Amino acid sequence: MRKSWAFLNGRMIPADELTIPAYDAGFVLGATVSEQLRTFGGRLFKLTEHLSRLRRGLEIAAIDPGCTVEEFAAWAEELVAANHKLLDPADDLGLSLFVTPGPYGTFAPPNVPRRATIGMSTYPLPFRNWAQKYDGGERLATSKVRQVPAESWPREMKCRSRMHYYLADQEVSRRIPGTRALLLDERGYVNETSTANVVGLTKFGTLWTPLREGILPGISQATLHELAYQVLAMREFSSGQSQPAKLADEFVELMLTSTPFCVLPVVALDDLPIGDGKPGPTYRKLLAAWSEEVGIDIAAQARRFAARV
Repeated sequence: MRKSWAFLNGRMIPADELTIPAYDAGFVLGATVSEQLRTFGGRLFKLTEHLSRLRRGLEIAAIDPGCTVEEFAAWAEELVAANHKLLDPADDLGLSLFVTPGPYGTFAPPNVPRRATIGMSTYPLPFRNWAQKYDGGERLATSKVRQVPAESWPREMKCRSRMHYYLADQEVSRRIPGTRALLLDERGYVNETSTANVVGLTKFGTLWTPLREGILPGISQATLHELAYQVLAMREFSSGQSQPAKLADEFVELMLTSTPFCVLPVVALDDLPIGDGKPGPTYRKLLAAWSEEVGIDIAAQARRFAARV
């Protein structure tokens, strides 16, 4: 069986050799700027947009990667091209890209070069995690764990410091099994779920998101807005504050956007139905538009490869 490849600090290596030392600041402090991408038909989706967000994150964290965005793009495309050959041609990959400041001075040996760590790895998309949710919907529960305040790090930086996501999902799954955590900000307003943006359809037929300055600027969320504008002729978008107790009353549909699954419907929050408790027509139109945009039936692909070994 052919082995997959990974990328580390300027060179391709066998995937099972991708490691970082225990003294790396990404491990010691969780100081890691990251991006998650996926392919459609073996080609990376929105690579330019993801790398633009990565570059901004590196600027915020004051990490000099020692390379250009163009080099990041070339490495990512080379790695994906090599590993997609190991899959069924109709299957697709996820790409994890991370940059850390490198060795953490307190723990690192004195003779280790002080430079950033750059790594990339791919993985067959775990469609089994969401394949049935395109039709069945996602169920959310409001977590007692809050989002990290924007004063801690700017929302525009995507990073690996995500203990709050882990704790939130653990907490709601114990309380209401089968649910995913909805996190609130420090004032008690809807923020995002663990690893996904929230988008609502109002009773007036407009799309809404939580205050944009308080959430990660999602590439998939922006794609959804583009499709709504181009395909559905929806020209009104808004952002604002909403309390979780009012979501079921304020919105006829609720959706999640994220790179791996693109868009999923939310059918319940805290055991209260959203709309009629079923995936709504606007969601279905947007999913169809997204599938047409990438040339793949997104839900059908997920169902086909959900049982992949």
